Amino acid sequence: MLLLPLLLKATLLHLASGSYRPFYNGFYYNHIMNDNDNGQDKVDYFSGAKLVVETSKDPVYSYNGANVTLPCHYRYEPDMGPKRKIRIKWSKLRDDYTKEQDVMVAIGKTYMAFGDFKGRAHIRQASRHEASLVISDVRLKDDGKYRCEVIDGLEDENDVVDLRLQGIVFPYQPPRGQYRLNFHEAEQVCRDQGAILANFNQLFQAWSEGLDWCNAGWLADGTVQYPIRLPRKPCGGVHLAPGIRSYGPRHRHLHRFDAFCFSSALKGEVFYLDRLAGMTLEEAKQSCQDAGAEIARVGQLYSAWKFLGLDRCNAGWLADGSVRYPIVTPRANCGPAEPGVRSFGFPSKGRFGVFCYKER
Repeated sequence: MLLLPLLLKATLLHLASGSYRPFYNGFYYNHIMNDNDNGQDKVDYFSGAKLVVETSKDPVYSYNGANVTLPCHYRYEPDMGPKRKIRIKWSKLRDDYTKEQDVMVAIGKTYMAFGDFKGRAHIRQASRHEASLVISDVRLKDDGKYRCEVIDGLEDENDVVDLRLQGIVFPYQPPRGQYRLNFHEAEQVCRDQGAILANFNQLFQAWSEGLDWCNAGWLADGTVQYPIRLPRKPCGGVHLAPGIRSYGPRHRHLHRFDAFCFSSALKGEVFYLDRLAGMTLEEAKQSCQDAGAEIARVGQLYSAWKFLGLDRCNAGWLADGSVRYPIVTPRANCGPAEPGVRSFGFPSKGRFGVFCYKER
């Protein structure tokens, strides 16, 4: 029983003798924070230099199916000379800057991509201190914020770049009518129409370009909002300024609204087919197949209208059973005085032309 107190005493005497040497793990921790008693702390960096990471301050714009480079460069102050072996990590962020998913990590020429970025992402290191991310075959859900993180030993710095897809936001109601979709159903109907649920930035951009819609719809973050250009009584009242009206976050299973979907540029073309006597929906689908195509979805029609200038004053079937037509140049007998995609709703019967979609 006397052995433990004797060992403790011997250890304390050994430490007091000054012969004790601290454990060395490869790094020197001395003077990390050096107080000069002037109210300011001087930082001594582990590597002897400050690591600086910089990305584009302006958003990087791309579109569906394209290749895009998210620029990222780093440097040392003062310069550290020859290139050092550092670790690069890219992450996709949510709007609140919390991490949504890992995209890629790289050390030297060895790298690994994650999730649906596998086979689509790599690091470009064309210059000495470059750490840019290249994404090929950009997808709708790639839109968002990305963090470039550079790690050199214990130094770890990062910066954020915003990737924005050029696209179009469109409101969507299912055949059952207004306010029938919970959040998960809204996600699905947008996917069914060749689109995704829009985020707030995309809805705001659409509002700034003229979108005015008095029905509330789900957004990708689980909030419910709607854009108003011309204030009026049924749409929040006449005394509210124009802008995005918000119901805030709603219960994703219980609450039901419409959806705001987002679609980008197309990899193919949308074209119109017709017969003298028109077609039923099933005949329309078959006509597209006979032409080596498929019946177009709502998102594809909106994209063709906005990006390809599709203008057709003839109504046609779409894949969801709706009948619509796109107008770039308003004219007599083609609907309202503003450009847009007109809708005849979801007719249970009738004979119309059809809009088909064919990939290039």
